[in-house]
Amino acid sequence: MKNLFMAALLMVGMASFAQEKTAPLQKREQTEKMTPEQRNELKLKRMTVELGLNEKQQKEMSVLISEQTEKRDATHKERVANKVNGVKPTADEQFKKESQMLDEKKDMLDKMKKILTPEQYAKWDKMNSERKGKMKNAMEKSEK
Repeated sequence: MKNLFMAALLMVGMASFAQEKTAPLQKREQTEKMTPEQRNELKLKRMTVELGLNEKQQKEMSVLISEQTEKRDATHKERVANKVNGVKPTADEQFKKESQMLDEKKDMLDKMKKILTPEQYAKWDKMNSERKGKMKNAMEKSEK
């Protein structure tokens, strides 16, 4: 009797624990996605508040953020299309893509240095590093 009760208690506990993980996913699916323009505007406002950008910097950052978004969306669409079609890049293609991505990242960082003051750039770099660390921790937690 005692073993039967413990087994039932264990099953109920496992079932309730398993249900907790699916709830946040359902909520996320229900929310509507923002448009790229809305995401860009929020990113610019966040940077303006956190870095104290002036109007000239805001205009230049707006252009830079829009360019980044367009490139990222195009790359994402290409990657999804290749995945759907079952196309896998060769080693040379992958090398070219990664090399191109690193070149674009370097160009973006150079543009950021030209737009921002040294203090703003240092603060932005620190914020960016912290954000990447949080994302890495979240990914590690989700893998467990």
